Amino acid sequence: MSQNESPDQVTLTVAGNAVELPVQRGTLGNPCIEIAKLPKATGCFTYDPGFGATASCKSAITYIDGEEGVLLYRGYPIEQLAARSNFLEVAYLLMNGELPTQDEFARFESDVTHHTMMHEAFKSFIGGFRHDAHPMAMLVGMLGSMASFYHNTLDLDDPEQRRMAAIRLIAKVPTIAAACYRHSIGWPLRYPRNNLEYVERFLHMMFEVPAGPLELKPVAARALDLLFILHADHEQNASTSTVRLVGSTGANPYACVAAGVAALWGPAHGGANEAVLKMLAEIGDAKHVQSAVDRAKDKESGFRLMGFGHRVYKNFDPRATIIREMTHKVLDELGIDDPMLEVAMRLEEAALKDDYFVQRKLYPNVDFYSGIIYKALGIPTEMFTVMFAIARTAGWVSHWLEQQEDPEFRIGRPRQIYTGHATRDYPAK
Repeated sequence: MSQNESPDQVTLTVAGNAVELPVQRGTLGNPCIEIAKLPKATGCFTYDPGFGATASCKSAITYIDGEEGVLLYRGYPIEQLAARSNFLEVAYLLMNGELPTQDEFARFESDVTHHTMMHEAFKSFIGGFRHDAHPMAMLVGMLGSMASFYHNTLDLDDPEQRRMAAIRLIAKVPTIAAACYRHSIGWPLRYPRNNLEYVERFLHMMFEVPAGPLELKPVAARALDLLFILHADHEQNASTSTVRLVGSTGANPYACVAAGVAALWGPAHGGANEAVLKMLAEIGDAKHVQSAVDRAKDKESGFRLMGFGHRVYKNFDPRATIIREMTHKVLDELGIDDPMLEVAMRLEEAALKDDYFVQRKLYPNVDFYSGIIYKALGIPTEMFTVMFAIARTAGWVSHWLEQQEDPEFRIGRPRQIYTGHATRDYPAK
């Protein structure tokens, strides 16, 4: 094979067959070689394990520059949104492409608030799960069941019905998530208090008991709202790509998001912040932090510091820079005396000063800090990935909505390199 590049096309030659492949360019980011006509022209497919060098779609929602530590939602830097916006406004932005006017946001917030209730039949359904079922397992099942409530009347060709499906998901996922948690600890389910704002309403559904009102310090809702903003979308990650792949079949949007939740559950994806807390528990005491750092530098030890570095961000995770300050504010204002949190802070300090980590740019990432905040707010470890799912629902529905309007939209169908037996005959008897 040989190739000659020009600004607009690449010429690829395979066994004497030359084919000109157009170069697609977006607003920002690397150009992409369009290979759709490659098989017909050359008889070859491309091989890209994990699709790490393959663009699966065109999207105007989120842009990441991993080398420079840049994250944009609809063109807005994550730093500006974190400082000036709130999660529900960010959800509107992701879905619609522009920040809302005051009237548009009021309508959007009203729509979301109106749809926070679960159908009463969900009570029987959630009661069928074992009390010790993982909350993510319950969330996958509950969201999948939503497809049975909104199926026969759902017309995916109607933009308004698609919009309402997205709003229902953003509205109901926190209610379902809180119900999963309360079922796991044997508490009665709490109805959403629609006089409260989105994040505060969720915290009340999680922790309020009939015996008395829940008193929250403002920093709790602020911290969780910030985490939801930072986790709302992250381009074509595994769970978002799953939502798009399932969506490409024309499947019910609730089933698509349930598939996204299942993908997020994996420890290599949404379970990373859970792994951070397990690591902190393994270290056990602040006096063991330095030995843990030394073990992490020894490749033969098999010990890894979870929550440091990032596959996409090669310099620093811009979300971690934002959430670090909030993490220290939460710990200061809540005045929590927790040995595990002390381990986390000592570990952060040690890693930021150690030349080994500094030179390799292995800085604490958003998963490191989010786990610390969740623990400080009293959210149990098994709920960490559920919290991620609540936030990421905004991104999932935005990508699903975008996909439905994409003129190049077609069913996903990756290829393979077959490595099994060649044709062989069934043995004679």
